[in-house]
Amino acid sequence: MGGRVGLKGSDGAATVQEARRRGAQPQASERAHIALSRLAAAMPGLRVLTAGEDMGETAARAVGFTPLVVHRPEEVDTVSADTQVSVAAMSKAGVDLILFVGGDGTARDVLASKAQHIPMLGIPAGVKMHSAVFGTSPQNAGQLAALHLARDSAAAVREAEVMDLDEDAIREDRVSARLYGYALSPYERRLSQNAKAGAGPGEEATLDAIARKVAARMRSGVLYVLGPGTTTRRVSTSLGLPSTLLGVDAVLDGRLVGRDLDEQGLLRLMADRESYLVVGVLGGQGSLFGRGNQQISAEVIRRTGRDHIIVVAALEKLISLDGEPLRVDTGDAEVDTMLTGHIRVRTGLEQDTVYRVQA
Repeated sequence: MGGRVGLKGSDGAATVQEARRRGAQPQASERAHIALSRLAAAMPGLRVLTAGEDMGETAARAVGFTPLVVHRPEEVDTVSADTQVSVAAMSKAGVDLILFVGGDGTARDVLASKAQHIPMLGIPAGVKMHSAVFGTSPQNAGQLAALHLARDSAAAVREAEVMDLDEDAIREDRVSARLYGYALSPYERRLSQNAKAGAGPGEEATLDAIARKVAARMRSGVLYVLGPGTTTRRVSTSLGLPSTLLGVDAVLDGRLVGRDLDEQGLLRLMADRESYLVVGVLGGQGSLFGRGNQQISAEVIRRTGRDHIIVVAALEKLISLDGEPLRVDTGDAEVDTMLTGHIRVRTGLEQDTVYRVQA
């Protein structure tokens, strides 16, 4: 829930309440419906076990399944214990796949339920999705689930990392990542997300040079929105400005005019003003939009325009994707389609690389 309103996750009741106070809307049910629609089309007779109401029952019934409810939460606002009890019941019943909707926090809850012998697959709907147990989109998660469950399937299963970031540390502008363990997860190269990877050796000087060039070419009267991450932070450093490591900042005429902005804050600053987006690529995953930068929403991208997106990444990061495209998952099919194609990536001081983008 927290992405568009500038929060760095949705773990804990207090954070969920704050997200709602800021006007956030839950994304899980909508994304569950997308994935389950794909699964139901492929396997209409599938036997489905789920938790009650908004924890899965409503979405399953909406696409035509008649699910068996294994757990009904006592409260409207569910907690991690509800996830763990549900998964334990599914494990006891001998299910073939645990399909969950959320981010890294939910993946941790599934892992903690001690059902490691059953493959798990995530429908991406969180702010933090660094783990390798997710499909690259809700549609692809549904397709991958169907491939895994098909009787004649040769779909692979791999041991995938379950990782998470400390949300309190993020809010203090620190990155504290932890590997919580490994889980079996269906894998198909086009449909599965990899774990996030950091920068490799030798990239630092190149990225510093690119950042200085981006900063030097900023035009007066134009708003520059700087996305999260260490790559874009280098642009702020080149300008002598503070920055929010995992937040979104805005620069106008060499001045910081917005820090740690949410979607609405960005839209207010962009009103009647030419704007550019400066974003990096999430290492390992190749994500451009939709992972960790949800403040840069579909509406923000639509108003900016495709031609005003500046992508910065080390060439080594693109090579490490092994030919896989840059991914976009904004939640808006029209904007995802607009972004699909090829985009120019600044990979060196005097070097650009044209790279494929795919929804």
